[in-house]
Amino acid sequence: MNAHRTKIAIVTGAGSGIGRAVAVELLRTGWSVTLAGRRAERLEETAALARAALADASPGAVEEPAGKESTSLCVRTDVSRPEEVAALFAATRNRFGRLDLLFNNAGTFGPGNVPFEDLPYDAWRHVVGTNLDGAFLCAQEAYRQMKEQIPQGGRIINNGSISAHTPRPRSAAYTATKHALTGLTKSLSLDGRPYRIVCGQIDIGNAATDMTEQMRVGALQANGEVAPEPVMDVGDVGRTVRHMAELPLEANVQFATVLASGMPYVGRG
Repeated sequence: MNAHRTKIAIVTGAGSGIGRAVAVELLRTGWSVTLAGRRAERLEETAALARAALADASPGAVEEPAGKESTSLCVRTDVSRPEEVAALFAATRNRFGRLDLLFNNAGTFGPGNVPFEDLPYDAWRHVVGTNLDGAFLCAQEAYRQMKEQIPQGGRIINNGSISAHTPRPRSAAYTATKHALTGLTKSLSLDGRPYRIVCGQIDIGNAATDMTEQMRVGALQANGEVAPEPVMDVGDVGRTVRHMAELPLEANVQFATVLASGMPYVGRG
């Protein structure tokens, strides 16, 4: 991080899971973070966890620039609604003055174990609206702000998925949106070059969160069997995102894959 000022991030889906882990990691290491999500009480819980992590840290454990203090701002946001996304970025700009990082994380799996031919259109639209439309809306607002602010530029990190490479059975809506996110990531990387706006993607497999709890019990495999899968500490995802975020804008992790070592991804099918 730049030692001369606190850097500013927006983390969507910050009320649970990967978003919570990333927000806490950034806050405990000196970033100021706007926490965005649909449930205000869960955002406040994330902010409290970050404060507790700072309070419990041993001397020297907090990697924060001298004289700087991280701050959180909670903004209830449905990322599929353009007016709420605009309000999120306006609140961040009003509070912190600029934006250095957007972690585009908010997402949903949609209904589980539903055959493709039975997937309701409303369910498809909900997944697309959250995972793809939401990422587009947030990235567009971030792009506009990063282009106009002084100093110019910033970083966007999209939360892809192992499913951005290889689908699970009965996951058409989720997989389609994650493949689309890869295209969005590449386009943002290209279009942002003149303005020092960089974009990367982290593809995550089986981080231990509420959303992946079923993996421990059993997940549908390509051969039709149901088998338990290993998971990894979600904190390792937080640390990976922070590494990507703290690179100078002259360097970019375009795509990173972090996954539980034994999960059936390499060789899936």
